[in-house]
Amino acid sequence: MLSLPGAVKVFLCRMPVNMQKSFDGLPGEVRRILSEDPLSGHLFVFSNRRGNLLKILYWDRDGYAIWSKRLERGVFKFPDSDSAKLQIDLRVLHAILQGIIPKRFSKRFFFKNKQESA
Repeated sequence: MLSLPGAVKVFLCRMPVNMQKSFDGLPGEVRRILSEDPLSGHLFVFSNRRGNLLKILYWDRDGYAIWSKRLERGVFKFPDSDSAKLQIDLRVLHAILQGIIPKRFSKRFFFKNKQESA
């Protein structure tokens, strides 16, 4: 399980990306598709066209780091959205990585913090 500071945001790219891109290509996709700064320290999640490969790019103080996961069977399930960019909760990312379908519980995860602070 990823352990990150609370200020870290997670951005999911809903468009498939060429997974041959790595340390040099993925930051360009962060700027082009997500319109975000790849040096921000946030997590940027990309998947391939088939949906069985996922890469997470982030800036780690002195350089980029990439975490990758490939499924031998099945595909990653992402929350429904019409946008190419979706900001998700870290708990939703964990669920995606574990193979849980996010749309079944997205309201609980997306809105839980707002209810707790009220």
